[in-house]
Amino acid sequence: MIETDILVVGGGPAGISAALACGRNNIKTVLIEERDFLGGQLIKQTHRFFGSKEERAGSRGIRIAEDLMNEIKKNKNIDLYLDARALGYYEEEKIFTVLQNGRMLKFSPRKLIIATGAFEKSLSFENNDLPGIYGAGAVQTLMNIYGVKPAERVLMIGSGNIGLIVSYQLIQAGVQVVGVIEAAPEIGGYAVHASKIRRLGVPLYTSHTIKKAIGNEFVTGAEIIELDRNWNEIKGTEKKIDCDCICLSVGLSPLVDILSQSGCEMVYIPELGGEVPVRNENMQTSIDNIYVAGDLAGIEEATAAMLEGELAGLCAANTFINDVKQDERIEKIKNNLEVLRSGPKGSKIRSGLNKLIKGETFFQGGRNTGSEIEAFKKTGIPSGENLRSILPDEKRINETPFALIECFQEIPCDPCVNNCPFGAITEGTDINNLPKIDYSKCTGCGSCISRCPGLAIFLINKNYSENTSTVSMPYEMLPVPQKGEIVDVLDREGKKIVSGKVVKVLKNEKMDKTNVISVEIPKEFFNVARNIRLVK
Repeated sequence: MIETDILVVGGGPAGISAALACGRNNIKTVLIEERDFLGGQLIKQTHRFFGSKEERAGSRGIRIAEDLMNEIKKNKNIDLYLDARALGYYEEEKIFTVLQNGRMLKFSPRKLIIATGAFEKSLSFENNDLPGIYGAGAVQTLMNIYGVKPAERVLMIGSGNIGLIVSYQLIQAGVQVVGVIEAAPEIGGYAVHASKIRRLGVPLYTSHTIKKAIGNEFVTGAEIIELDRNWNEIKGTEKKIDCDCICLSVGLSPLVDILSQSGCEMVYIPELGGEVPVRNENMQTSIDNIYVAGDLAGIEEATAAMLEGELAGLCAANTFINDVKQDERIEKIKNNLEVLRSGPKGSKIRSGLNKLIKGETFFQGGRNTGSEIEAFKKTGIPSGENLRSILPDEKRINETPFALIECFQEIPCDPCVNNCPFGAITEGTDINNLPKIDYSKCTGCGSCISRCPGLAIFLINKNYSENTSTVSMPYEMLPVPQKGEIVDVLDREGKKIVSGKVVKVLKNEKMDKTNVISVEIPKEFFNVARNIRLVK
């Protein structure tokens, strides 16, 4: 029997954060993880995070995982068990059983924090058992952990943040994404993610679903069909798409097996992903000594999972130490979570939490409607008319280079604000507000370009020469173009508009390889050019 003050189950972002919160407070803690490495979803998240500076916004998930894992190893109060699979919890005896290396271990914790994460949902359609049909998580694992190219031509099903992000990462890996299918009339993820893949020429099919996979022994294509407003198939709108992989990104469900066995009160809340444990604002379940955190408690982004993990760890630890400073940090975390969930994109999680946490109504200040530009709703691409409204006045355009932010959706993100050396970018008091540029302060230095996790900032020099302009843009593909190279210049839909000359290459190792490429183009295209493609 292994006795410990706190046992944390799950070594993902929530579990690691919970264990660290306990270990920092000199609480004897055990962390178990079924795989032979820590990090959970973080280790395959090569994109940069949104959120605030305090929550590591602008850092890539893989870097956050490295930092957290190093801290776990250095903390002497945390005993780590890898290759340790949770088997069951027996409430009467308060015993937790684990299988490690073919041997059963029994733990007797005073407090238990469950952070087992979630599993991917599937989708029913004809031939959905053919080889070549993957979950988005499996595709990320193949690419970003094992370096395996999963296919040549991928059709993505689902336009939530995971579907959009994995589509971008597939393109980075040299895979052609032939389309993103979304059953709803609007994209589900952040518009900046949609814009990134549209600039790469990926079509978005909203109000569409997959009807069947095509192939005998493996996937050779797919048939999609349009849906009406009532989600019914519209006959005669079938389209066949050639592909050798169908990637499903249709949502996650909390992994609640252990909690169901423990006797915790459970409730089904669609907004949170399905069946979740009833818990209070301190992440404490209906069983006093059991706490939860992360996707197990409701499907959200990794930033929220890390905050919830720390919150659960501190609240569990406080039953041993009752530290006033920790009380202050607990309230700070709750406030940070409220801010993250307060924008238009947080309405779903707010609705679910208000159903879940009985007798309380949290996040009342959240806004259910934002100032998104209407053209974003289906394509993620603003219209030319809307874009003209965000340009500075004509005098400023013609004077010196200026930054242009093509972020039109209220999401929790502030790296551009915190990293402008001249204080030219502001968003007021709410992290969800749209960023605004004070062009009297903007010097056109371009330092904001590589800081934006959404790759939504560009630098325009309209009067580079008598007949040409330059556009400086973020670039995260390989190989990196060389100065003097002639490239195809693309618009916001990934269509070639002109050939251009690379006049500057800023290889930005400090910003984790978000390079900045400046390309010279005819002057009439300065507000159209938004991407480049190397000429083969």
